[in-house]
Amino acid sequence: MRLHYINGKFAKSSGNETITVHNPATEDALDTVPRGTAVDAEAALIAAKDAYQRWRRTSANIRAQMMHEAAAKMRGHKEHIVRLLTLEQGKPVPENEEEFEWVTNTFDYYADLGRHERGRVLPSGEYTQLNIVIKEPYGVALCIIPWNYPLLLMAWKVAPAIAAGNTVIIKPSELTPLATLYMAEHCFDHFPAGVINVITGFGAEVAEPLVKHRDVPVIAFTGSLATGQRIASIAGQMMKKLHLELGGKDAFVIAEDADPELAARALAYAALTNAGQVCTSTERVYLPRKKAAVFTEALIEHVKSLRLGPGIDSQTDIGPMIGAIYRQKVEDHISDAVKSGAKVLTGGRRPERLTKGYFYEPTVITHVNHSMRIMREETFGPAIPLMEYDSFEEAIELTNDCDYGLGACILTSDPLKAKLFMEEVKAGTVWINDPLTDNYAGPFGGMKLSGGARELGQEGLDEFRETKHVHWEFATAAKSWWYPYGNGG
Repeated sequence: MRLHYINGKFAKSSGNETITVHNPATEDALDTVPRGTAVDAEAALIAAKDAYQRWRRTSANIRAQMMHEAAAKMRGHKEHIVRLLTLEQGKPVPENEEEFEWVTNTFDYYADLGRHERGRVLPSGEYTQLNIVIKEPYGVALCIIPWNYPLLLMAWKVAPAIAAGNTVIIKPSELTPLATLYMAEHCFDHFPAGVINVITGFGAEVAEPLVKHRDVPVIAFTGSLATGQRIASIAGQMMKKLHLELGGKDAFVIAEDADPELAARALAYAALTNAGQVCTSTERVYLPRKKAAVFTEALIEHVKSLRLGPGIDSQTDIGPMIGAIYRQKVEDHISDAVKSGAKVLTGGRRPERLTKGYFYEPTVITHVNHSMRIMREETFGPAIPLMEYDSFEEAIELTNDCDYGLGACILTSDPLKAKLFMEEVKAGTVWINDPLTDNYAGPFGGMKLSGGARELGQEGLDEFRETKHVHWEFATAAKSWWYPYGNGG
């Protein structure tokens, strides 16, 4: 059994209940973690608050050195971390190796960015004055992490938060806490006690008490819209800083000039990575009606060639879903679409040869429209719904006809189409010919119901810093505009 990581050491829970972590590919138990309580959350907060007063005064150089050391330690434990990620989360090893690289490089990136600047100097109104903008840490940041990228999305929050001088409490998903606890033990152990804390359990029992606590000024959360709205309804009353990334329903537009074979590979990658369990997964596809048949044929042929299996198997392309309820949601969306006239072209069922684990065949479905749940709600699974369009302007309208605005993809060699798409689509990230590729220096986040948070880049650091303007007058004489206003002044 693993324990909470609080104040630089592992600590037992105040309660006696535990949570069993399962391998989604086999349904076997991997380990147990504490089912944390509000008492455990309070202990982590006390540690983080105490550490904050020292950490915020620690020089940026020392903070950077510690973050680089953390990245170096991660690289020394790469094999074990990747294996543990694969066992508890299910993604194929190559995808977890990519996640691992993002984690280490994110810590290195923010280690250096945190040393770069703390604000700026403004031109002053008078020669005897100095005007400066200072960016300061908030205090304790609660980082609530989802199960689909448990280390990457932890790093995207924790690295900028501590680089800015905050301390953190990490609440990993109850489905995937093991790799995070391993990192705390082997990669974060050199940080001063209380700077990084990890508590396990269910959100309502350990995260919500911290969301409600007046001494937690920042909540960083990636997850469902419903949970994000719950957090906002609580934290908004206390005017807390909210950093919310609430999912998406990303569109992929194939232009007429695209190559069918290339489109098939790009689209399958965008829709099926991590079994479609990515906030930026392609969940709506728009094909030009005149060439829909050839694009569809190429896609079906490519999808049928992909190998479904346990992520730990080197031959696997697509791993399992994380759990039964998530697979059921995919099945419900497909069933609803079929009842409304859609047609499944391949997949659409659980694989017969894999009797254990939460597997679902990658599915291509056509004859869909925007009245169907599969085109409006986040599916979060290996489904590719295809819809045809007549004009490129219509494709942009369909792309924007969505409550979410996280990302959008287009495949085209026509610069005019690419420019129009880039400027007219309402999404936080637009990918042109290279789906789902991020940049450490490029801000990631959404619009509309996807939330307004930004991770990565300078914007990611500023999410964990509040701005202060300092107006300094060196001459200590009275000003002519002070009271009294009459001639006796």
